[in-house]
Parts: sequence; C-alpha cells; structure tokens
Amino acid sequence: MKKRKIIALSLLIVGISLSVAFISKIEFPQGLEAYFKREYYNQFGPLAISVELLAASYYLFIGHKKTNFTLALFGFTALLDPIFNLIGLFNSIVPLYGTIILSICALLCLWLAFANTFKLKPLSNLTAILSVVLGVFVELFFNYL
Repeated sequence: MKKRKIIALSLLIVGISLSVAFISKIEFPQGLEAYFKREYYNQFGPLAISVELLAASYYLFIGHKKTNFTLALFGFTALLDPIFNLIGLFNSIVPLYGTIILSICALLCLWLAFANTFKLKPLSNLTAILSVVLGVFVELFFNYL
C-alpha cells in the first residue's frame, strides 16, 4: 500500500507540473471567431493527456476499482501522440520534454495496469481494447479532426 501511494504521488506531481506547463503555453485569442477554429482547440491536446495522468494517479492513490483502466487509457493516449507524429499522421504540439516525460510515465502506467501490480480490478480484454480506442479518439480529436 505504501509503494502504491508513493508511485501515485510521484505521478500526481508529474501530472500537476506538466499541466501547469501546458496551461501556460495556451494562447487565448482576441475576438469571438478565433475560438471556433481548430487551431485554438489543438492547443488543449497536451493538457488533456496530463489531465488523464492526474485522474489515473488519483485513482491509483485511492485504490479505485477502475485504476487499471485509467492507467491504460493514459498510457495508450500518451504513447500514441509520438507514434502518430512519427508516422506522419499529424505534427504533435507536445514539447520534447513533455513527450519524453509522458512516454516514461505511460510505459510505467501500462506496466502497472497490465501486470495488475497492486491487485486492483484486472483489465479484461474488452477494457484493454476500449482504452486503446479511446486513446486513439483523444489523439485524433485534438490533433487531426
């Protein structure tokens, strides 16, 4: 239980730090019509990933039964961003430091989720597939659609 809370607090600190960094990079335009353009909403992609990390780390901290699903959802979303960028589907706006930190956290979270390290509700095949599909949807929503 102590290890779970230490890992959760570490992820929470990373999530808060990245959220603050990503919020500070958001530019709020003047004029009403600029808020309805795709470029404005694309800025929120990195913030959405860090908010997923916050939710997953909070669930891990309290030991919620949906912890493994949220860890997998964050993990896939965070890893799909550089993968889609690499294959040329879109240009990621996540800074390099964010990509590196989020990828490390994503790999840790995926390992925790699939190994069921803390004996929480294990991932079923359906929830694992659902986390991948939702991760793809989040990435495409903020970067491509």
